Amino acid sequence: MSQQKKKTNIILFSGDYDKAMAAYIIANGAAAYDHEVTIFHTFWGLNALRKDEWVPVKKGFLEKMFGKMMPRGANKMTLSKMNFVGMGPQMIKHVIKKHNALTLPQLIEMAQEQDIKLVACTMTMDLLGLQEAELLDNIVYAGVAAYLADAEDGRVNLFI
Repeated sequence: MSQQKKKTNIILFSGDYDKAMAAYIIANGAAAYDHEVTIFHTFWGLNALRKDEWVPVKKGFLEKMFGKMMPRGANKMTLSKMNFVGMGPQMIKHVIKKHNALTLPQLIEMAQEQDIKLVACTMTMDLLGLQEAELLDNIVYAGVAAYLADAEDGRVNLFI
């Protein structure tokens, strides 16, 4: 009897720094335990995949407004609790550094190094006016059908 590859699938819906960090910690841990891992980024979770710098792309008015209102990159995401007008994220980043833990951008980089499949939801990209040029390199662009195909074989499926 052949042993099937263990698969872990995570839907990252949240745009909160702490929730995205939890998703990436779980994903990197699963990859270290030889799981094939997919993180499907949709709605506010796409902000974790945004590049830090502004990218000149042609957009309509609403798409420009969404782009201005959403955090640009993982490091600019807010906390789900105790945000305190931006002081909360700075405090948690201080604690992360103090304990020599990895930041969210470092966890994303580690995920890419471990060949974790980072998927950007194309339907949500269309709704929010995000374009491929605005997102990190070496990610996959797909819709819900691709996620469902991955999730169908998953031993672990999480919604964060």
